[in-house]
Parts: sequence; C-alpha cells; structure tokens
Amino acid sequence: MDSQSLYLNTLNEEQKAALQTSLVILQKNYKFQRIMLWGKVLGSKADYFIAQGRGEDEMKDRKNLYSLDCVDWFLLPPATVHLIDQVSGAAKGRFTGDPSHMYEHRVTSRLGEGDEEEEVVTKVNEESRLAVTIHHIEEEVSVVPRGAFVKSPHGLVQINRSFGGLSHSEAGKLDSFLHFSEPKNLKKKSILETSQLNPAIDFLDVLSDDIPKGSWNLQFECGSKVCVLRSLLWLGLTFYHVPMTPQHGYIYIGDGAKNLDFPFFTPHQAGTSPASEPTTPAPHHHPYSPPHRTRHQADILSTYSKSSRIQLFHTAHRMPYMQQYGVT
Repeated sequence: MDSQSLYLNTLNEEQKAALQTSLVILQKNYKFQRIMLWGKVLGSKADYFIAQGRGEDEMKDRKNLYSLDCVDWFLLPPATVHLIDQVSGAAKGRFTGDPSHMYEHRVTSRLGEGDEEEEVVTKVNEESRLAVTIHHIEEEVSVVPRGAFVKSPHGLVQINRSFGGLSHSEAGKLDSFLHFSEPKNLKKKSILETSQLNPAIDFLDVLSDDIPKGSWNLQFECGSKVCVLRSLLWLGLTFYHVPMTPQHGYIYIGDGAKNLDFPFFTPHQAGTSPASEPTTPAPHHHPYSPPHRTRHQADILSTYSKSSRIQLFHTAHRMPYMQQYGVT
C-alpha cells in the first residue's frame, strides 16, 4: 500500500523498527523499484505480514512476500489457475499462521456402473492459500484514483508523475476510482462509450460498475481532508486519498475471508450511502453493521475501524522512511 500511516495502530514499535530495516534489504535483494507494506492477514496462532515489491511495470511486475516477524521474508508462489482450483476445493476455515499447515479435501467418485469407488485426496499448504487469497483481494478490491497511473503505447503501466490528485468533487464519486487489476468490464463497453475515454489513463475498470452494487463505502474524514473507501466484500480493505495531492494508498487487515453474505444484506444493514453524498459515521460505529456478528468478526472489524480512522493527514510526517521506499 502507498499509505504512510494507515497501519500505525496495527504495529508495535518493534515491528515498525524491523520494517524500517528489512524493507530496504528486501528491495535491494530482489531489485525492486519500490516496495511497500501490503497488509496483514490475521491467523488463529500468528499473523502474516505481507509486503509487495514492484518492478518497471506496476501491474505485471509485482511480487508478494510474507513474514511472521517483519524481519525474515519469504516469497509467495504465483497464483496459477491450477493452484487456485486446489485452494478453492481444499482450504476451509481460518488461517492458522503456520505456512506449512496442510489442508485436505477428499472426494469419492464411483467408477463405471459397478460398486467400485475411488477416493481422490487434494492437499494444499497454507502458504499456497495465502498466495491465492492475496491474488483474489488484488483482483477484486485494489483501488487507485483515476489518473494516478499512466499506460504507454507499448502497454507499460507506470506512476503518473504529473498526477496532482483528484478535486474534492471528483473524490466524492466512485467513477473517479479504478480497480488496479486487469480490466474485465472495460472490454464490454460499446465503441461509443470507449471513444469518450482517454486510453492513457482510462485503461482500468471503474468501481461504480462493480456487482453487487453498494459494495463500497465512501466517506470524507479528518475534517473532510481525506477521502476513505472501504470494501464491504473484503472486510479490512481500506483505501485513502488526500484530494488535491498525489497521496493515496490502500491496506488490507483482515482474516482473509470474503464476505459472501453481503449480497443478502439490505443497504441499511450494510451501512452504505450513495457515493455522491459521502457521510461521516458516528464515533466508534463501523459502517458494516449486520444484525448478527461472531466474536471473531467483531475483533476483525474493531481492528479494521481503528486502523482506518487515525489521522492520516497529520501522521504522514512521522514516517519519512516510508516515502523513501517508494511510498508516495
């Protein structure tokens, strides 16, 4: 994530000091152009800290690494189609915090017309599950402001150095925010619709086209100085942007579980509000408020709300080393 301060309340002093050193070493060893803290996946025994390194192409040259102590980092495998299929069938329940933990899935099938049966066992470790979960979150809810990245005629995606930030009116509309992943809805647009787009900056899908509708909560916080977006499909994903400045970023802090119940909640239960009318919730009240919630879900939402409500605009100056590591 490109935020200097969204995660301050989720790390202790020892972890902050470890990151200050380990991220520099990590960037040098893997020859990344920039590296950032992507987030934290919570487990029952331990938590995974996730870092993301990027190369020349901001979209294609991305590698994810995980750590249990913010010191020793391990490269995650790429999320291939085969690996995604294995994880979707075998991995269930919460993350444990043990990368070597094995998940098993047994399927019994009958051979031919006889009574003979065959049992197929699929095994996958938690490290692979972590890689697939990060892939899904990146594909579905990674967010950037419109114009923050530019695509060259050769297809290279890089930071737009001339991006000065969205205006306050633009920041209040979902149309001004894009998914930072391979576009899917853009290919379905008509020739008339695409003719009105700028191919250099409008090469990604807009959040307003997401299905189901209402899966994003947009608000202005810190005295309307900061625009904050929260995903209600992946609880724990928080994006921020300071209007009229290039400062923006997102972070994920959650249990790695998608909120599959969201489509069944009414707008009132989900706490969503129209993007054109961003609101500020009452103190200590999270925008996602279903009628029933487990104790574990309450813990996740408490951390999620706390980390996203700290004063982004003022604490940015307390973490100068994050700027040095490509955090802009």
